[in-house]
Amino acid sequence: MTSVIQIASRGINIHMKINKVIAPVLIAALSLFVSLISFGQGQQGVSIDKIIARVDNHYILNSELEEMYNQYKAEGRAAPEKCQLLESLIINKMLLAKAEIDSVLVEDKEVDGELDAKMGYMVQRFGSEKNIVEAYGKSIENLKSELRTQVKEQKVVEKMQRTISGNVKITPNEVRKFFNSIPKDSLPYIPSEVEIGHIVKLGTVTREQKDKLRQQLLELKQRAEKGEDFATLAQIYSEDVGSAKNGGDLNFAKRGAMVPEFEGAALSLKPGEMSDIVESQFGFHLIKLIETRGAEYHARHILLRPDYNKGTDMTQAIRALDSLRNLIQIDTLKFAKAALDNSEDKETAESGGLISDRNTGIARLTLDASMDPALYFAIDTMKVGELSKPVTYRTEDGRSAMRILWYKSKSEPHTANLRDDYEKLAQIVLSNKRNNALEEWFKKAQGDVFISIEPEYKNCKVLGLAASENDI
Repeated sequence: MTSVIQIASRGINIHMKINKVIAPVLIAALSLFVSLISFGQGQQGVSIDKIIARVDNHYILNSELEEMYNQYKAEGRAAPEKCQLLESLIINKMLLAKAEIDSVLVEDKEVDGELDAKMGYMVQRFGSEKNIVEAYGKSIENLKSELRTQVKEQKVVEKMQRTISGNVKITPNEVRKFFNSIPKDSLPYIPSEVEIGHIVKLGTVTREQKDKLRQQLLELKQRAEKGEDFATLAQIYSEDVGSAKNGGDLNFAKRGAMVPEFEGAALSLKPGEMSDIVESQFGFHLIKLIETRGAEYHARHILLRPDYNKGTDMTQAIRALDSLRNLIQIDTLKFAKAALDNSEDKETAESGGLISDRNTGIARLTLDASMDPALYFAIDTMKVGELSKPVTYRTEDGRSAMRILWYKSKSEPHTANLRDDYEKLAQIVLSNKRNNALEEWFKKAQGDVFISIEPEYKNCKVLGLAASENDI
């Protein structure tokens, strides 16, 4: 008799329909958004954590399941049964385990880019980096360091999915057959959708403000050099709230976890030394190295941030956007080319400036209450085909900017049809086909991994197997 349900994976017949049950849950499990938003909450929610399942050398904690379940409720969505959520987490770990077996790796720069994007979205949700730091009691740098492992796992899983189903293709005939299979009285009603592009130029922090912040940090450095305690100065003056209360202590960080400017300055120091003033995307730092340990280093810092509301000069941004707008209007320059070469919103620049729906990834936005209010009211006064004058914009990481908007197109509300909604229908057909490929992969891969589940979940039908009393 064992302490866990031992599932002999080889030979299990997986009776699951990913496209109906697993896929939506799997997407939720893979979305780092759940981990990011509930990260601080999870530390307060479950007082005693424990392992509830294992897939090879990967473990699933009770807190992971609870956070995932609570996230659905927090968003007002009907939460799937916990057995379904557990199954999705196990599938996630299966993909990770098989990635190790098959030597599927992701590059550090991919992880860093994804982490920066997710942190930027958090800034948008919380209003500012300062609010995030106050909510979690940790510096932005420490949060990024702790969440990096989760981001890396997410990227590995995504790469495994692409490896499994990336070669799946669909034909127009398959899309047509799918559309014709839908009863005419069941065709969905499609609301108005719009295509909107933007070109973003960031404001510049004024030289006066930069000089002011540098001078303040130089004065603090001089005070520390004369004998004042660096940690005390950090507690009083640093605007990195999370680390300030600990005397600016950032704890040990692995190489690559901090922004390059910070890390480069910190690693150039000897223990006990202080840096010159360092500028990064977070502000201005005065760094003191405490010690190094292999590939890790331990530092304190004092951070002063620019005031992006009062200390940002928009003159250059407005001038550049006005120039681009004029060139586009006289048809000397195409909008997509202007966005690709000039927009400082790199995510949309690569798609010609078109703003995509976060849920579908398609560059068409539903014209309803779900749209960003600033965008909704901006295009409400525009006609299709028009370019706006430069308007104020706040980036996802909280920086002040300007942008011009291009109202490319608008569709009328209608019943779904092949001509107007081919892209949507094709996405559904492709998704179904990829899910079928994933299902076949799971059937073949089940013998390559070992899965065990705690007895309290013995009634869950994980991967098609209902555990019996004899398994306990």
